[in-house]
Amino acid sequence: MLAPMLRHKLPSSPVGLWHNELGMADSSVRIRFQATLFRPGGKDHGATWTFLNLPDEASQKLPSRGLVSVDGALDGHEFQATLRPNGNGGHWLKVLPDLRAEAGIEVGQAVSVELAPSLREPEPEVPEDLVRALAGSTPEVQKTWHSLTALARRDWAHWVESAKREETRRKRAESACDMLASGKRRPCCFDRSGMYSKSLCGPVPDTADDE
Repeated sequence: MLAPMLRHKLPSSPVGLWHNELGMADSSVRIRFQATLFRPGGKDHGATWTFLNLPDEASQKLPSRGLVSVDGALDGHEFQATLRPNGNGGHWLKVLPDLRAEAGIEVGQAVSVELAPSLREPEPEVPEDLVRALAGSTPEVQKTWHSLTALARRDWAHWVESAKREETRRKRAESACDMLASGKRRPCCFDRSGMYSKSLCGPVPDTADDE
């Protein structure tokens, strides 16, 4: 019953474009495109990072509608990052100030992007609600958290930050600690893409850059 809700054609199998016949990530595969660099507006106005949106045809080649970790190059300057879902089946890339400065690119500029699957999962950005909850948890919970894989920590962080309301994010952070205390190592059964829950969206460009 969920199929009509999909706005983009999904890969028919996770063993596809970015995976070899053994189902392992194939770093020789590249996705190349051009995109415009934006400064975030709206609730993210004033942030030091910038962002770009993946074209639909590039996003459709990814193995997931949720978070996807990549090794890439921005105008030839290498980086590792996690692409974020925009809630519509697509993805966007947060460009940190250091990478932007290294690449020498400006807001409004079209940049060349090359992406390949990460062979090693990077450490995730952990939302403040979860950082605080973990800091106030027991030593056993903290030990369990540090024993998780980076991918598992990414899933917990994504589950917490995908909630729309601040109060819900706080409660999820507390629940995460409770579940870790009970021995659960991964969250399950939540909409990682944001397509069905409508809980995720990409940043909006700062309109001041158009003036």
